Amino acid sequence: MTRVAYLQTRLDSPTWSDRQRIIERAERGGLDGLGVGDHVSFYTGAGADGLVGAASILAASPRLMAVVGVYLLPLRHPVVVARQVADIAAMAPGRLVLGVGVGGEDPHEFESCGIDPKTRGRRMDECLDVLRGLLTGKPVHYEGEFFQLDQACIAPTPTEPVPILVGGRSDAAIRRAGRLGDGWYGIWVSATRYAQAVAQMHDVAGDARRSDVEWHNALNVWCGVGTNADAARACVAPAMEAFYQMPYERFEKWSPAGTPAHVAEFLAPYVEAGCHTFNVIACGASAEAEVDAVSEIRAILNG
Repeated sequence: MTRVAYLQTRLDSPTWSDRQRIIERAERGGLDGLGVGDHVSFYTGAGADGLVGAASILAASPRLMAVVGVYLLPLRHPVVVARQVADIAAMAPGRLVLGVGVGGEDPHEFESCGIDPKTRGRRMDECLDVLRGLLTGKPVHYEGEFFQLDQACIAPTPTEPVPILVGGRSDAAIRRAGRLGDGWYGIWVSATRYAQAVAQMHDVAGDARRSDVEWHNALNVWCGVGTNADAARACVAPAMEAFYQMPYERFEKWSPAGTPAHVAEFLAPYVEAGCHTFNVIACGASAEAEVDAVSEIRAILNG
């Protein structure tokens, strides 16, 4: 079964009642989960903490999973993140998927957090080493460039493993997924490239003697949904341009716009390429229309 989650893109900071309405509609529509993004202060200061968002979804729904796509791990201290992940996992065992990424589209976001953006890749490696170690429940002694720990430990640890998926399009991100992740979290790639990335990740994992991983791969996909392509494009283009401060044409070939059937047709080859979960960043006429469209996309993919 292909799992499909819906990530709301609206920048108007919905109230709790709005979010509750979306959660209830997603449950009725048969979605597997809801997605949350993560930024501390993106371009104009926009953002929302991904783990806080995940916790709110899991607390409000007894069934839906929360897909974090992706958490900017290099901006945080990994011991604090391990504590948060363990607490959220205890609240909803088996329902948290943690995607992590290096970010960097807005270097000022890193500078505002006191982090040199040029170090984000090396920080990510250390953060993942520490985070994975702490989530085993064993004491962690670590001597790194950025983190030094003397028998750090958190308890209790998750009763069910939390998949940690490494996001990013670069070869470095894919290699990192093979060495330190439970899967790859793609964005803005073709289905052919997706399959190549999954194969590359498995090769790296083999070299690292990681033969016991239960792989879980995902894809963040922006899309416009509507009754026709023009109406759908009119929803997704301005949303992406406002968020990324770049023309929609830069993303168009990876960000379909059309009916739910059209979007599902676009996504189907990614299932064959090894994708298990789609985090659909849908842009439509309303939040309700978006949820209903993503529910239809899920039904078609699993039909």
